[in-house]
Amino acid sequence: MSQALAPLLQLRGLRKTYNAGRPNEVEVLHGIDLSLARGEFAALIGPSGSGKSTLLNILGLLERPSGGDYELDGRSVRTLDDDGLTAMRRRTLGFVFQFHHLLPAFTALENVTLPALARDGHVSAAVRERARALLDGVGLGAAMQRKPTELSGGMQQRVAIARALALEPALVLADEPTGNLDTASSDDVFALLRRIHAQADTSFLVVTHDPRLAARCDRVVEMMDGRIARDEAMVSARGGVP
Repeated sequence: MSQALAPLLQLRGLRKTYNAGRPNEVEVLHGIDLSLARGEFAALIGPSGSGKSTLLNILGLLERPSGGDYELDGRSVRTLDDDGLTAMRRRTLGFVFQFHHLLPAFTALENVTLPALARDGHVSAAVRERARALLDGVGLGAAMQRKPTELSGGMQQRVAIARALALEPALVLADEPTGNLDTASSDDVFALLRRIHAQADTSFLVVTHDPRLAARCDRVVEMMDGRIARDEAMVSARGGVP
C-alpha cells in the first residue's frame, strides 16, 4: 500500500448531538479524529454506550454528523444531499451485520444480486456471474440455489458477506459479523473476512466485542464515552492471518 495515497476515510473533529437545543440534548460523539487507510483491516471495540453504533451509522452514511468533517474516498460527505449520500453508499460501502438480513423468499444467489438490483433496477448477466463467483469464493458454490432457511447460521453469514462485496466496495463495515454464531462458525467467518481482505484491495472496519477477533486485526481502535481511547497497530496480526 502506497503511503502517498490519501486515506480512504478521514474524520476530523466529528461530533454527533441528539435533540439539539432541547432540554434533553445529549452529545454522544465528542470530536472524533480518525483515518483509515486503503486496504486496512481494523477493529472497532468499546463497551455498550461508548458511541460505536452512532459512529458506524455515520460512517455508513445512515446518519449525518452534527459537527466536524467526514471525507470518504476523497470527498466530504457533508456537502452531499440525500441522493448523493445514497449514491456514495452504493458506490463505496458494503455492509455485514450481526443478523444477516437475507430475504427468506430468495435464493442465496438472488440475495447476493440484490444490491445491483437496487442500484440498477435489473440484474445483468455480468452481475449474476459475479454473484456466482462470490458465492463460490465463500465456499457456497453448491448451495447458491438454496434459500436462507436451508442454510446454517454460518452459511447465511457467508451469503451476507458475498452480498456486501457484490458492488466491489472500497470499504466494508462489519457490525458484530460473528456475534450471532458459535465459536467455530465465528472463527470460520472471521478467517473468511481475512482471506477476502488478503485477496482484494478492500478496507474493513469490524465492530466486535470478541477480544480474540480484535487481536487478529491489523489495528484496534477503542472507543470510550464518545471518544477514541486507544488506537494501536497489532504487530503480530498479519502473521496470524488464518
